[in-house]
Amino acid sequence: MGSLLQGGFLASAFAMANLFASVAPAFAQSEAAAGYPKQPIKIVVGFAPGGSNDLVARLLAQKLGERLGQPGVVENRPGAGAIIGTEVVARAAPDGYTLLVAPAGTLTINPAVYSKLPYDSLKSFEYIANVATYPFLLSVSAEGPIKTVKDLIDFAKANPTKANYSSTSAIFQLTSELFNSKAGVKFEHIPFKSGGEVVAAILSGQVTTAFADAGPAMPQIKAGKLRALATSGAKRFPELPDLPTMKEAGIDGVEVDGFSALVAPAGTPKAIVKKLEDEVNAIVKLADVQERFKQIGLVPAGGTGEELKAMVAKDIPMWTAIAKASNIKFD
Repeated sequence: MGSLLQGGFLASAFAMANLFASVAPAFAQSEAAAGYPKQPIKIVVGFAPGGSNDLVARLLAQKLGERLGQPGVVENRPGAGAIIGTEVVARAAPDGYTLLVAPAGTLTINPAVYSKLPYDSLKSFEYIANVATYPFLLSVSAEGPIKTVKDLIDFAKANPTKANYSSTSAIFQLTSELFNSKAGVKFEHIPFKSGGEVVAAILSGQVTTAFADAGPAMPQIKAGKLRALATSGAKRFPELPDLPTMKEAGIDGVEVDGFSALVAPAGTPKAIVKKLEDEVNAIVKLADVQERFKQIGLVPAGGTGEELKAMVAKDIPMWTAIAKASNIKFD
């Protein structure tokens, strides 16, 4: 009888230990979220100030600061197609205090064009949420004679030594080279660090054209200084309803939409990730945020981190195939 009681006691103790083991992590997670944040939240951008991702980061920093009671701080770490800033976050402490505004180029294009990266898009990060989407706007100076995509192609064929384009990262370069391939032309590549610099280079005549970042491009388009010829998006851009898609302009196979997402280092407590996901989804629904996005050519996104990660996992092999077909490798 004693052995039976002893056995029952041990079984109960074992069950209680298992219960505690399963409850303890959940309790720790909720505790982590309940006390978060206790200090400023740093949002890293892998580009110089002025582009869409920088604008998204600054808006997020402001709104997260207002809603969570701790300042949001933007840190620009430009260079190497955003690889430098991305690595900083991938190696940061997974405590929710260092986040990354990660565009499509960082998460889906870089893995397609680099054999080795200091981060893994699917393993190095906890996915929080998509923040905004945007097309790229094939643009030229409004002071020049080029008014259509056909004019641009004709210019390149007639002036092969003068035809060039600018870009800030792999996604812009790959989109531009895809255009070269589909249009049968050869615009030479000139790299820049930010979307603002790209637009300035077009306006100054330093470069002929670019698939410009919608954020810095839209103010100049509205001011009549920059001329958009077509959108890279699959559909017409709501803010420029008369602007044709690349297909409508006569070029098939160039359909690209960018996005700006928010991610954290792998291992960040799930409760903190969920808290940030909820905040991002609330922020993109705010009327003033939607109006600001509209002004700079962004479309509010939102959604779950799981949905975002699934999209990235789907897009990487697609872009890898495009890079291979276009013979583009950045190593």
